[in-house]
Amino acid sequence: MLNTPAELGLDVITFDYRGIGRSAPASLKGFDVDFRDWARKDLQAVVDKMRSKTLPLFLLGHSYGGHALGLIDNHQHINAAYFFGTGAGWHGWMPKAERLRVQLMWHVVAPLITRVQGFLGWSKLGMGEDLPLGVYKQWKRWCGFPHYFFDDEQYPGMQDKFADVKTPIKAVNAIDDKWAMPRSRDAFVKYYQGSVRISEDINPKNLGLITIGHMGYFRRQSQVLWPDILNYFENHS
Repeated sequence: MLNTPAELGLDVITFDYRGIGRSAPASLKGFDVDFRDWARKDLQAVVDKMRSKTLPLFLLGHSYGGHALGLIDNHQHINAAYFFGTGAGWHGWMPKAERLRVQLMWHVVAPLITRVQGFLGWSKLGMGEDLPLGVYKQWKRWCGFPHYFFDDEQYPGMQDKFADVKTPIKAVNAIDDKWAMPRSRDAFVKYYQGSVRISEDINPKNLGLITIGHMGYFRRQSQVLWPDILNYFENHS
């Protein structure tokens, strides 16, 4: 069994975005938060808390974690970032069958759930954490654009904001990650223009895995992926 970063003596912090996990209120109905709050209020606060004059700081993000780096104002304190499953979110980057399922989710299932509950009750569908209404609405809107929020005229300046990021980035996507195929990743991470970027596609079968998908990168059976994270960070110490 591989050692975790904490077991190797590294200081590690994991956190919940507000409205999620242990940071969730008694009810998400009427809870006012959106995707940008998760970056500017939560991740930004974590970076401020963990930054050090003597020790390097690294960011390991999954999916939205790869978006959030470009949304914070203190990214210059992060020495390197490693992303799993980050993509542009647009259904057109997905395999055909997945496109149809996602369209059904966005335009039929999710609107019904949010209308009844006042938030996106993912847990009822066995799809993970429930999401605040503001997060759901922003996510749905941005996933309607091939290049996510970079195509959204309601949020001008996104390209310039991401171009300011100089943090080295490695973005890894499994080829069976239907929500974030490698082409979806490439459509998004190219906007980190000021960063030295490495992109890598992984085939689960080449690693002795049956599947990884979008949610399997941090599951114990995928620990074969983890040494590369530590190696990448060590090279940017």
